[in-house]
Amino acid sequence: MNPIPRDRDHEEAVLRDVQQGVPGAFDRFVDTFGNRIYAFGMRMCGQREDAEDVFQETLITAYRNLTSLREPKALTSWLYRSVANACLMRRRKSKFAPKHELSLEELLPKGGLIEEGPILPDELGPESAAYGRELGEALDAAVGDLPPEYRIVWLMRDVEGLSTEETAEALDLGISNVKMRLHRARLALRQRLQAFAPQGEQT
Repeated sequence: MNPIPRDRDHEEAVLRDVQQGVPGAFDRFVDTFGNRIYAFGMRMCGQREDAEDVFQETLITAYRNLTSLREPKALTSWLYRSVANACLMRRRKSKFAPKHELSLEELLPKGGLIEEGPILPDELGPESAAYGRELGEALDAAVGDLPPEYRIVWLMRDVEGLSTEETAEALDLGISNVKMRLHRARLALRQRLQAFAPQGEQT
């Protein structure tokens, strides 16, 4: 999965406008980040109702606290820390929370490792539309089964495109811990999606 493209200069400019009280600046902030906040909540929580709560809670936090953020370049880590906190808090309270969380050991391959690399093939065949839908559904289900502490790292790094350092700062983790969780999350996802590997690449 390719990370979502970002325009960091634009994001920092929007933050400066919010901090300077430029009319309409917070609306532009919502236009810039709103869809990403909501999509992250959906991928993390798995339910529209929970994602909507995460969206609202994150925007309220941003509205109250953006003016005190001193360094524009820290916006990404700060924002995703807010989203992560809202997601994890909502998950604990949610009526949709599973009664049993799968452990990563239940998801990792047995008897050996799967080599790292792209989870999905870059080129799809003639039936790409149907294949893509089926593959997308399988990926969503596999991501949903990851333990939250691994899922959130994978989403930040491989979907949102945050750096290892930004992810570590957002989640208050060490660099090595982020790398370990990302590596294991990727292995678990590749294990679940082996049926979709191109012929000759399955392990």
